[in-house]
Amino acid sequence: MRRASGCLFGLAFGDALGAVTEFLTVEEICRRFPPNGPQEPIGNLALVTDDTQMTLSVAQALIEASSANLTVASLEAALRRAFIEWLNSPDNNRAPGMTCLRACEALETGIPWQQATRANSKGCGANMRVAPVGLLPIAATTRAAIAQFQAALTHGHPTALAASDLTAAAIADLAQGGDTQGLPSRLYNYAQSQRSVYHIDWLGSLWQRPYINTPEEFISHGWDECLAVLDRLNTALVNPNREIDPCLATGDGWIAEEALATGLLCFLLFPEEPLAALRRAAVTAGDSDSIACLTGAFAGAYLGMAAWPEDWVVRIEYRDQLAELGKLWD
Repeated sequence: MRRASGCLFGLAFGDALGAVTEFLTVEEICRRFPPNGPQEPIGNLALVTDDTQMTLSVAQALIEASSANLTVASLEAALRRAFIEWLNSPDNNRAPGMTCLRACEALETGIPWQQATRANSKGCGANMRVAPVGLLPIAATTRAAIAQFQAALTHGHPTALAASDLTAAAIADLAQGGDTQGLPSRLYNYAQSQRSVYHIDWLGSLWQRPYINTPEEFISHGWDECLAVLDRLNTALVNPNREIDPCLATGDGWIAEEALATGLLCFLLFPEEPLAALRRAAVTAGDSDSIACLTGAFAGAYLGMAAWPEDWVVRIEYRDQLAELGKLWD
């Protein structure tokens, strides 16, 4: 199946497909790419955005930290190095999000990450890059903590943490052979089970805010917002409509929980048709590249590398790095 490879390449394909449609309305997309939006990644190389670049940064940090016995300290140092390297890369010219840029600039000064993070941001930059965490062969509790921790270095809002955890859980579920029909209920149950779990060994004092009395109170706000968007996802799947913009059901995807839900919706509308899922995700009025990259990650984790056309594989930017990581985790 090569599910890890499928996941990582799917993420990059979705990113490339959505890169040319982000910031456009559905009508503008169809007018610019008649009649039904872009059908394949454009160009040779087919360029991706900061979503794939930061996914590779997270993957690089995970490998580096794992070689030094994966701990809070080793991963924090590796993520900081990887994010600063991304910040200063000449290829970091793909309209990256301001939260990631400002947080990474602060990390570069050497201050503690709890001060560098953007405390009130829950942008989708937190979870568009988390897929590698879902592919790690580790215990679920550790996976949850790491998914939240990688988000927390730049996005300190509790919903950014919870949505990143939930995204990694979805990747892990699918990569381990989970069926699509039961996926929403499994994710809902997982979210409920985590509602009062604060990974204090990893997150430390991040929870301390005015009017927040306990770590559990802090993190429960994030899980409640995720549970609310999963309710919207379930409502959309009762009478699924492949023709309307998925953003109308689950949100535009600029924020983490909506990127997760809308990416999942696009995937679950076409669970056995990965190219159709990506094309649907790219023809959305919201954050199309992030929605489509998550859609591709879910589809690839579920269907494996065979989901993707070889012509796409040979043209995608960062192909060699994606292949190397996929091989490692397959």
